Amino acid sequence: MKRIKLSLTPGLEVEFVDRELALKKMEEWAERSTRLPKVVFGPEGCGKTAWLRQSAVLLRELGFHVIYVDPLHRYFEAYTDVKEVARRLAEAAAGVLGDAEAWLATLAIDLTKLLIERMKRRVAVLADDVFQAIGLGEAAKYVKALLGLIEYPPRSVDAIVAVVATSEGVTRREIGRHRWADLLPMWNLPKEGFKKLYDQIPGDKPPFEEVWRVTGGNPHLLSELYEAKWDVEEVLRRLMRRKELTPDFVARWRHWLEKAVEDPDALWSPDAPRELIDELIARNLVVYNIYERDPRFWIGEEPPERDPELGIGKDIAWQTPLHREAVRKALEGA
Repeated sequence: MKRIKLSLTPGLEVEFVDRELALKKMEEWAERSTRLPKVVFGPEGCGKTAWLRQSAVLLRELGFHVIYVDPLHRYFEAYTDVKEVARRLAEAAAGVLGDAEAWLATLAIDLTKLLIERMKRRVAVLADDVFQAIGLGEAAKYVKALLGLIEYPPRSVDAIVAVVATSEGVTRREIGRHRWADLLPMWNLPKEGFKKLYDQIPGDKPPFEEVWRVTGGNPHLLSELYEAKWDVEEVLRRLMRRKELTPDFVARWRHWLEKAVEDPDALWSPDAPRELIDELIARNLVVYNIYERDPRFWIGEEPPERDPELGIGKDIAWQTPLHREAVRKALEGA
């Protein structure tokens, strides 16, 4: 399979690395279809977009007609000989038809139906971060529409693959309330795969072990560090601002935050305030109620059972070590 090139930062392209287990999972879905839409969630910047784009190439090589959309970036890929598909996606991405982001997300489903109507018997729709584009309130409806496409295609097909990726922790709860999708987690890159990505970055850089301890294998944090000329403090400060770790937030939850930076599983206690947990999930600081470490339930390699150095507990984990350090820094400054 051809490995795609991806932009790590402006002016720096890298080759897709690792994720062999995740690609194998996509190949298995291609063989038997996705009975339910697959909703893949995980830490911000862990590589879901890269995996979906590489999967689009994989599915094309397996003989699928593929539609991939990334509405937030107005980006799409259409691997099909039905020229109308690419034309209509391009119109939506250009904003010709109004609300480009939401329309691009919706159009992915409509055009997959069109492919089936045009007698294409192996089709795939891959939707990246569509819930942010359409609004979290519409997430369940979107997944149900994908389910309708699988259960009631306009014509008989040989295989349908429908996958949605999201970083929104709160989406997991909303989707999980229904039986319309399979929810599957993806974690940051494993150490060996992350080393392959690190090795592609040119110039002077900190030792790999140091970068690993800061990022925990998160490709987006690696790109931020590179752009910041490896200034961890600068990246940390930006993260603190994005997550709105304000003095009032820290003061209100100081007791539990202090416990959580030492051991995230402290928040698994029945005494832990649900309001704080919901806030940490909504701000994409932690992953709560982590699935058991069984490859059947994960997209790609699962995280370790526990890793205190990386901020990973059995049931709860900081999205990256730097997310934990952002909270620790906020505690020290409040």
